[in-house]
Amino acid sequence: MAEVVLNGISKSYGDDVALDNVTMTVPDGSFVVLLGPTGAGKTTTLRMVSGLDKPDAGNVMIGGRDTAGLTPAQRDVTMVFQQYSLYPHLTVRQNLEFPLKSPILQTPQAEINRKVGEVAEVLQISHKLDNKATALSGGEMQRVSIGRALVRQPSVYLMDEPLSSLDAKLRSDLRVELKNIQANSGATLLYVTHDQIEAMTMATHVGVLDNGKLVQFGTPREIYEDPVSVYAASRLGQPRINVLPAGVFGGAPYNAQSIGLRPEHIIQGEGEDSMVTRVERLGDQTRLHLVFKDHDIITVTDAHTNLNGGDIVKIRPNNPYYFDATGARVA
Repeated sequence: MAEVVLNGISKSYGDDVALDNVTMTVPDGSFVVLLGPTGAGKTTTLRMVSGLDKPDAGNVMIGGRDTAGLTPAQRDVTMVFQQYSLYPHLTVRQNLEFPLKSPILQTPQAEINRKVGEVAEVLQISHKLDNKATALSGGEMQRVSIGRALVRQPSVYLMDEPLSSLDAKLRSDLRVELKNIQANSGATLLYVTHDQIEAMTMATHVGVLDNGKLVQFGTPREIYEDPVSVYAASRLGQPRINVLPAGVFGGAPYNAQSIGLRPEHIIQGEGEDSMVTRVERLGDQTRLHLVFKDHDIITVTDAHTNLNGGDIVKIRPNNPYYFDATGARVA
């Protein structure tokens, strides 16, 4: 596997800036998730690494080698696209075998059979191996697409929202399997998503992108607990962070424009009155929707709470974040 280094990568399509001086190191053997909304620059970053597009400025290093002028095949990367791409005239088995039969790899047939069998079992498609790709459901097609990447052992795996078309249970199962595969193989994996749960559960590192800029890079816990801006804070956490006017509880720093409160940063039972507007019972926890001085707040409470809509709860902040008028974190 290999370390991937992006040095000052910029890319524009006409007047649209896709990436703006992005510098980032994907450590060897890491699972890095690029997180952000549509248009943040996530997929463009993958295309820079894969060689499908060329940067306007900057360079990409893979395994210590400058990739300028190298084709995707020469970079030894494999990519899973958001929209599955299979050979429709081939069976599932033949689609999975295809990368291994490359003249470059020259994989023995016995090894091909072993790898295909292992990957098919992980992806729960063993019973579909002799089906044509056109006979599969959309979710099954995407699993085959993921499988074609997993049967290889490239320097870097690139994945562009590969689980987005799957149902909730399978998506949850494959999150665990992908993380296990990456951890056990020591693979370097760069993964794109807008799903914060995928980022929190799978990533060793998260890169938060906003309009082509890398806002913050670190472990999921670092970004969750020490965000550099209100934007970065809002990317991770479920329920989302509550953002209110800075002085709503009093005592805000002079240069603060807003206060950010994670649900667990709200102490209940003391402070000022708020009113419960809705109670969401989720089994292991209960979410309280509150109104405090005309501002909506979501917090969590005991799973067996007796609170109901219309009840009054006293609240106060604990270890809040403060942000200035630009959204940047202030002391």
